[in-house]
Amino acid sequence: MKKYSMETAVGVFVVLGLICVGYMIVKLGKVSLFGEDTYPLHARFASVSGLRVGSAVEIFGIQTGSVTSLGIDAERQMGIVGMKINKDAKVYDDAAATIKTSGLIGDKYVKIDPGGAGEPLKPGGTIAQTSVPADIEDLIGKYAFGDAKKGPDEAPQKSTK
Repeated sequence: MKKYSMETAVGVFVVLGLICVGYMIVKLGKVSLFGEDTYPLHARFASVSGLRVGSAVEIFGIQTGSVTSLGIDAERQMGIVGMKINKDAKVYDDAAATIKTSGLIGDKYVKIDPGGAGEPLKPGGTIAQTSVPADIEDLIGKYAFGDAKKGPDEAPQKSTK
């Protein structure tokens, strides 16, 4: 009789361990079993250089989503970014999206100014106003090799001799 109670205790312990491992996989893997708490949005950019699937999407400096896909819009000749946004973050049709860099040489992320004067974007909607900041590598290369344009006060002076 004692033998069966020991086996039962071990079996219960193993089952509880498997349940805990399954819970951790779902929570850490960000897998949703009971419905999504996010909705999809898209944005078109002239360049998505440095952005990757899984990059953060921030609204008001708070991470409210992530990049789910990167592609090419052949009709408009632009890069298209698919994102999933938390349902509690409302994005309107007058929103603006920008690709930013975290720190000087950090990861790229999408910053969204959600707007508010228009109608809320429906799931699968597209943010129309986008911008890409100047590429730091290009600017450093131009400055290092002397290709940077000089301002009006930095123009070479002619001697009057």
